[in-house]
Amino acid sequence: MGAAGAVRAKGAAAVLRCVQKVSATRAFAGAAPHVVPALDRAVHRLTRGRVLPSARLLPGVVLTSTGARSGRPRRTPLACMPEPDGGGWILVGSNFGRPGHPAWTHNLLAHPHASISRRGEDIPVTARLLTGGERAAVWRELLAFWPPYAVYQERVEREIRVFRLTRAPRGPRLQGC
Repeated sequence: MGAAGAVRAKGAAAVLRCVQKVSATRAFAGAAPHVVPALDRAVHRLTRGRVLPSARLLPGVVLTSTGARSGRPRRTPLACMPEPDGGGWILVGSNFGRPGHPAWTHNLLAHPHASISRRGEDIPVTARLLTGGERAAVWRELLAFWPPYAVYQERVEREIRVFRLTRAPRGPRLQGC
């Protein structure tokens, strides 16, 4: 890497640290749930699934799950941690460190067959809630991947839900899709 590349990498690392600090604040937790998903949904729709603004900082997907009560499709832009072997994705129900589990986690518990949109590709997936030692091991990886998750967990009394999504065969379709 040349000098210019080293300067860019150092600058990018500084920006990432700054974003991590801001995202761990209560002010961010109050505003982000109203701004980030709306912006992500709009841009994702306008670019036909090719662009997800929040994915410029963290890898992201748009999850389409079946509503736990309504049975209707629900689209939720989410950050994810791709698994190193390329076999799946980890989703974290942090709700930005706010009380209460996010609705999409209830949906996956009720209807684990879902799909994700990633880089313009729709991928059928099956979701599984991680528990016990498996969750603990993945949680350690998540904290290395995005340290603000530790702050989110400290703020809430509930255990933040962590899901593993794996590719599903092109079988059952989402209800209502």
